[in-house]
Amino acid sequence: MNNKPVLFSRTATQVSRAARLILLGLTLALPLQSRADYSWEQDLHHRLLLDFNKTRADVKAYIQRYIPNVTDSQLDRWEASRALETMTLDGEKRYFHNAAPNLFRIDPECAAIKARQTPAGLDEADLADSVNLPLIMQQANKSTHWLAQPKHVRVKYTLTVNADAVPEGEVIRCWLPFPHRSLKRHTGVKLLSASQPYTISPRSATHSTVYMEQRAVKGQPTVFTEEFELQPYGEYHAIRPENVRPYKTHSALYRRYTREEARHIRFTPRLRALADSLTAGITNPYLKARSIFTWINNHFPWASAREYSTIDNIPEYVVANGHGDCGQVSLLFITLCRLSGIPAHFQSGFTLHPGHCGMHDWAEAYFEGYGWVPVDQSFGIPTYADSEEERYFFLGGIDSWRLVVNQDYGDRLYPAKQYPRSETVDFQRGEVEWSGGNLYFDQWRWSIEPEYLSDGPETQR
Repeated sequence: MNNKPVLFSRTATQVSRAARLILLGLTLALPLQSRADYSWEQDLHHRLLLDFNKTRADVKAYIQRYIPNVTDSQLDRWEASRALETMTLDGEKRYFHNAAPNLFRIDPECAAIKARQTPAGLDEADLADSVNLPLIMQQANKSTHWLAQPKHVRVKYTLTVNADAVPEGEVIRCWLPFPHRSLKRHTGVKLLSASQPYTISPRSATHSTVYMEQRAVKGQPTVFTEEFELQPYGEYHAIRPENVRPYKTHSALYRRYTREEARHIRFTPRLRALADSLTAGITNPYLKARSIFTWINNHFPWASAREYSTIDNIPEYVVANGHGDCGQVSLLFITLCRLSGIPAHFQSGFTLHPGHCGMHDWAEAYFEGYGWVPVDQSFGIPTYADSEEERYFFLGGIDSWRLVVNQDYGDRLYPAKQYPRSETVDFQRGEVEWSGGNLYFDQWRWSIEPEYLSDGPETQR
């Protein structure tokens, strides 16, 4: 991982210009009577202040845990090399809240220093997958619909709005994540209970939700809960380049999933040139995708991300900064694939690995002769892989611990939200609003509690 990240720093004027661009894509969702009262620029400013809430002293104190004699000149150098992410807000340089921890993920020298002091082995997800992946590869075939190794999971999801976040008696509208019911690798999806009367989004909705309402009570938090079960499967396609057929370029699927999309799948000159360089001389679609997948894996270390709603173009941001989290590198992969004539789309939800449960994003790519296959750019090429096939498992495969909530990004919720979402790209934690506006992440909290039941049968259709 030899690319140095690039500092993302903007003046107040630049932020305002970016805010206006974002506003164009968001105000269309507002009813006419609300638009005059709502300012996206103020909303964005609040979001940025929360993301960039550390001082230089805060950052230096964290770095001193691993580099006790760190100097101001070193800090200046890391900022100049863009390994420390800052932004100028209200005339003050502020640091991203995870800028210091990210330094030890992004900068190779700092990463090596931390590794020597706190050597890390495989995390819980990698340990689970090191067992799970070979089994999926052995068992998934045409007769099993390329599925194997199902798990049976019960999930309790809770969203708690802070006491007095809205006036007493006002109705709070809440959307909670729910397993997407349109996927073949999700079976047995059942909503077991909900804290209020609910509406489940249609199976065709991009974002799968359970919608509820509740009136606020003075001095008390407002709690929304749901419990559901599902049986997720692992999936694996042993893709052979010679079996990938030419695309039907006039088909609706090909046109839909190779086009630009508002804000985050944009064919900029830099990304177009990058896609051309990565696929030069390659004609086979799978080998093109493999070149893109490998390059992103080798050049962009994972780092904690600022909120997606504050970024104009996520793939450009990843390339400029030299790092990205799961959704950011997935959007880069999707964009480069589409530029290379490979249909691809966003997919996200949660990983439910025992001991390692949390939000996660990945993708799907389409290869003629195989159909849609999962691609997890963030899990990338596993360090524990024992074979070339296992090294590229996540380019055509997915483990058994995935809860899929979203089949793409940035679509409308059901029922429609009146104000711009807290997460305008992805939908995972949930969304909350009232008649007076959106409730942002600092006004509520969420939790996901999985319970692992017995594994299901190998196939269950």
